[in-house]
Amino acid sequence: MAGASGYFSDEQFREACAELQQPALAGADWQLLVEASGITIYRLLDQVAVDPPAEGLQALSIWSTGLYEYKVFGVLEGCSPALLADVYMDLDYRKTWDQHVKELYIKECDGQMVAYWEVKYPFPLSNRDYVYTRQRRDLDVDGRKIYVILAQSVSVPQFPEKSGVIRVKQYKQSLAIESNSKKGSRVFMYYFDNPGGQIPSWLINWAAKNGVPNFLKDMVKACQNYPKKT
Repeated sequence: MAGASGYFSDEQFREACAELQQPALAGADWQLLVEASGITIYRLLDQVAVDPPAEGLQALSIWSTGLYEYKVFGVLEGCSPALLADVYMDLDYRKTWDQHVKELYIKECDGQMVAYWEVKYPFPLSNRDYVYTRQRRDLDVDGRKIYVILAQSVSVPQFPEKSGVIRVKQYKQSLAIESNSKKGSRVFMYYFDNPGGQIPSWLINWAAKNGVPNFLKDMVKACQNYPKKT
């Protein structure tokens, strides 16, 4: 595993910053999904390349997982970029306002700070858990102060899978935040995960469509109540 300072590349941070300036929606089949309350969500059908099944076939075949990647753009009023980034990074505080969290903490694994997150799922579905690394950078881009947070699932022996809980092995998130020149923040978020198990893809996509806006609303409330804000 790479060290904490080098797990994510400089290019990944630059790409997240660039989405705030010019959303990267061209050249792929991104579809407008939701546009409401200052938040716009696009989705892209997740596809994987599969090796040719027999000799003599030159081209890779493309197979759809039935899941979607998401890009979220919007403005969160009443939350400064620095405050929003602080609240997002504060996992102890998140346990007080995110009703879906069952367990959430950070542990050092071979020099890398790794987060463990168990998410409550409604009965009769099994809970899911995530093991992921994350990194925050506060950047100056042509005079613009941009806060970028990247997260991605990892596999480490310190967090073996638990009985009765399904491990999410494909998880990736990017968050870029800057001031909207008022008292709020302009936000870009990229999100993808594959919860596994036997959940129908339509149900997963329905939950993502509704869950992302609700999460952002909860984030705004969490910012307003943050005990460490100055």
